[in-house]
Formats: sequence, structure tokens, C-alpha cells
Amino acid sequence: QVQLVESGEGLVQAGASLRLSCAASGSIFSIIAMGWYRQAPGNERELVASITSGGNTNYADFAKGRFTITRDNAKNTVYLQMNSLRPEDTAVYYCNSRIIAAPNYYGMDYWGNGTLVVVSP
Repeated sequence: QVQLVESGEGLVQAGASLRLSCAASGSIFSIIAMGWYRQAPGNERELVASITSGGNTNYADFAKGRFTITRDNAKNTVYLQMNSLRPEDTAVYYCNSRIIAAPNYYGMDYWGNGTLVVVSP
């Protein structure tokens, strides 16, 4: 069993910064990639940013230049530093990870429960 535990939720004003963390634990042989998605009310879940075990990153257009994803492989933890937050960034942010639980197993996607970020004007 794998668990993803997010932290860092908050209510901030526009222009502020916030850092989200997500730690993976449990039956983990290797982590292929980790990332963050978000879902605002009435919208579909969308990719924010992702990072592979080798450090390759991918960002949604809205995140480029404002958000930075980093990863601590030793701690199985991914971070999302969000700067210059805007009211339209308000959403539930979900951690996602593709994990191989044991040798010769396929990678599977796991999700955290989500952490709420609210940005006021």
C-alpha cells in the first residue's frame, strides 16, 4: 500500500507565495515521477507540474515562470513552490505519483487526498 500525504494548504492574498509538499510512503520500490494537479470548482482536474526521477520537469502554461516543482528522492517528497499567486489559482491541489511497488511490477498511479489553496483578490 502506498500513501501520498500533502501539506501546505492555505488562504493567501493575491501576489503571495505558498509551498506545497507531498510525501510518499509505504510499499515503494521506485518512483518514476511525481507531480501536482489541481481542480477548481466546476472544472476538470488539470496538470500543474510534474518531475521525473531524473529531474526532468513539465509545467502547464499557467505555471511557467511562477511555480517551481522540486523533488527530494531520498525523502520520496515533491514540493511545489507557488509564487505570484492569483485568484484563479484557487483550487484543490492533488499530489500524483507513478510508483513501482516491487521489482518486476508495473508502475501505478497514486493520488493524495488534496489540499485546498485559496487566493483572495
